[in-house]
Amino acid sequence: MRKKIIVDISDAKVSRSSDDVIVTYSLGSCIGVALYDPVAKLGGMLHYQLPESKIDKEKAQKNPFMFADTGMALLVNKLIELGATKKRMKVKICGGASMQGSPKGFDIGNRNHLAIRKVLWKNGMFIDKEHVGGNAPRNMYLDIGSGVVSVKCGAAMIEL
Repeated sequence: MRKKIIVDISDAKVSRSSDDVIVTYSLGSCIGVALYDPVAKLGGMLHYQLPESKIDKEKAQKNPFMFADTGMALLVNKLIELGATKKRMKVKICGGASMQGSPKGFDIGNRNHLAIRKVLWKNGMFIDKEHVGGNAPRNMYLDIGSGVVSVKCGAAMIEL
């Protein structure tokens, strides 16, 4: 039986059980990052809200998963501890939408997208597939058994 592991906003989860599906809901301007090592058969997901921890160092200390830089560092390290290899990890992202009601000129979705690209680049990692931008919220699913990442956007289910 499939077990859903839910990643909340400003949160991350990992798994090595082939029965698990890691899922995060309502990715608007936030970014969801799914990492999967196909050899070690383990993966994890991060749902972060803001691009850089330097925006609010106090919040970053309390909840490092709120930010792209500190959240990714913790997620990557946890997966490596469990036996993943950075070079083998498949990287898939979604979110970064321009949501109605956000402050003009703030463009947090785009800033979040640029931030994750920078963090990954600094780690020698690159995005394999992405579903970003637009103005619709998304749900993201990582099937640990197969490594398949799916995104639900509106009525459509898209495999990345």
